[in-house]
Amino acid sequence: MTEAQVLGKFAEDIAAEYVLSLGWKILARNFRLQYGELDIIATDTKSNPEEIVIIEVRCRTLGQIQSPFDSIGPKKLNSLIKSSREFINQIEWDGFWRIDVIGVTMKDKDSRDAWELEHIRDITAGMNVLS
Repeated sequence: MTEAQVLGKFAEDIAAEYVLSLGWKILARNFRLQYGELDIIATDTKSNPEEIVIIEVRCRTLGQIQSPFDSIGPKKLNSLIKSSREFINQIEWDGFWRIDVIGVTMKDKDSRDAWELEHIRDITAGMNVLS
């Protein structure tokens, strides 16, 4: 595994622990589909009605030019939307669903104890993602 892959896996583990701390249920991790991979698929059991949440995990080290959130460009967003729709169709879900992003910033790439987590809910809110 490359250093970037190790760091990415670490960030996904942090994100998964955070999701569980919210009381959500994780349905799958690293779920591969035609248009890409979905990092975490969870059920927001606190929502009324319950929602499926597709979670993209982004990791950066402090001092990099882009924040974890800025690293999601149009191509990545399009891939996330297509993969999410594909998953929702596969499980024949007819309820609410959304795409969240969890950004993990490593304050010291050599220390696994120095990190910060940010969570943005429903990154496509207000966008026309039906086409």
